[in-house]
Amino acid sequence: MGMNNSNVQEDFILLGFSDQSNLEKILFVVVLVSYFLTLVGNTVIILISSIDPKLKTPMYFFLTHLSLLDICFSTSIVPQLLWNLRGPAKTITALGCAVQLYVSLALGSTECVLLAVMAFDRYAAICKPLHYAAVMNQQLCQALAGIAWLSGVGNSVIQSTVTLWLPRCGHRGLHHFFCEVPSMIKLACVDIHANEVQLFIASLVLLLLPLALILMSYGHIVKAVIRIKSVQAWRKALGTCGSHLMVVSLFYGTITAIYIQPNSSYAHTQGKFISLFYTVVTPTLNPLIYTLRNKDVKGALRRLFHRDLGS
Repeated sequence: MGMNNSNVQEDFILLGFSDQSNLEKILFVVVLVSYFLTLVGNTVIILISSIDPKLKTPMYFFLTHLSLLDICFSTSIVPQLLWNLRGPAKTITALGCAVQLYVSLALGSTECVLLAVMAFDRYAAICKPLHYAAVMNQQLCQALAGIAWLSGVGNSVIQSTVTLWLPRCGHRGLHHFFCEVPSMIKLACVDIHANEVQLFIASLVLLLLPLALILMSYGHIVKAVIRIKSVQAWRKALGTCGSHLMVVSLFYGTITAIYIQPNSSYAHTQGKFISLFYTVVTPTLNPLIYTLRNKDVKGALRRLFHRDLGS
């Protein structure tokens, strides 16, 4: 028990990119600009989805949740990262590390499930167009969003708690820029094989299972469009699903590289840059992807802009 109490009291050192001092200055500017764009872009999507009556659909209901997730996910990591990039101080308090671990893992896990829910919504829209309104009713949408949030929080409570209770024997230096499970368990001074297995199983459930559901949804969508044999149907499907597919590719393509692999192969430098992509870059690109590729969002922005000019 005393060892676990000492674990709680220790501050951590986020080594991050401290071995590349010149890169830190560049990263500070890039991360700061990206964070600003993340806040602005996702806030705009939340506002127009709430205000514009033409966007009161299940797709934009889930997109609002995705934007909220991206804002909170970035905020749980980026301010601390900017502080560490700015000066020589690389420490984070034990409480700050614990909060960051719980919150970032909960939000990241929630996003995995939410992207699968959004794929199901696209499946219903294209494959069941006549029954879409009945299938994706308000109660089901709220239930699916609730499942996404609860699964993310549940995974975080289990994984983070188990990780924080590992004895570290005074090890405090994290080869990372934020408190993340794969790097945290490497500080343990006991056999972590069971933790690696637990992390792998959790990753299978919350990463590969949603990804499999996404692929199944798009498999049915492709079959439905092929049966129609219409160029217009292909264009409509691409316009409806293109943005979501790009977001899924960016998020899953990077996060699976961190979590679906043995801990022993978690390379310090490679892992940090991959994590930088899905924690900083992806939340910045998501609103741009949905804005630039989506006619409804662009139309809502134009209506909002003209209404403000008129007033």
